[in-house]
Amino acid sequence: MPVQIVEPQRLYRQIAEQLRTLMTAGEFTPGSRLPAERDLAKQFGVSRPSVREALIALEVEGWVEVRTGSGVYVLERGGRTRGDDRKVPPAEWGPLELIRARRVIEGEIASLAATQAKRKHIQAIQDAIELMQQDTDRGIAPLAGDRAFHTAIAQACDNVVLLETVQTFWDARRGPLFERLGDYFETVPSWRMAIAEHEAVLEAIRAHDAQGARAAMQQHMDKAHARFSASWRRANPS
Repeated sequence: MPVQIVEPQRLYRQIAEQLRTLMTAGEFTPGSRLPAERDLAKQFGVSRPSVREALIALEVEGWVEVRTGSGVYVLERGGRTRGDDRKVPPAEWGPLELIRARRVIEGEIASLAATQAKRKHIQAIQDAIELMQQDTDRGIAPLAGDRAFHTAIAQACDNVVLLETVQTFWDARRGPLFERLGDYFETVPSWRMAIAEHEAVLEAIRAHDAQGARAAMQQHMDKAHARFSASWRRANPS
């Protein structure tokens, strides 16, 4: 059964649907390993990040299993133990696509914050980083501090639309796709890297360096995207 080139709209859902169709039709049988991400991306005419989002969606819903260091395998639909009652909301954004969007918008927000931030805003950004450090030192995912960091930067812009946009972006990471991807690629070392990237953003804002703040935020998003796009061989065991 030939695959079809997909159109760029909720790409991961379209890819996932085609893969489900191929599995149902017997093209990929239970227990078999799916082709590598790069091969699927070439077949579908899409990017590797879009394929990864589709595979994570299929895993959340119990169609496949990611085996760290080995590959992605088709599950027996009659014997699922995970994903039986968990569905990916139709409107959920793809995690990697979300990061790329945040790069564009939050880069400009950081630039604006560098020109407008007052002492209270800078203190709030610093406090958020310290909260991230405290949670990381305890081995706890520093999500509260991370959200507070990005929110504080948006608050410095004195624009409620930008603030609510950032909050919406950040809260989207609580969806099942982002959470599952985080299970594989978020670790204490990765959190520490993110904290260092946050500190670079803070220093540029504190120096009222708009260009530097934009670049630091964009670099943070680029590195986050790279961490979530890493080889499955570098993922945490499931």
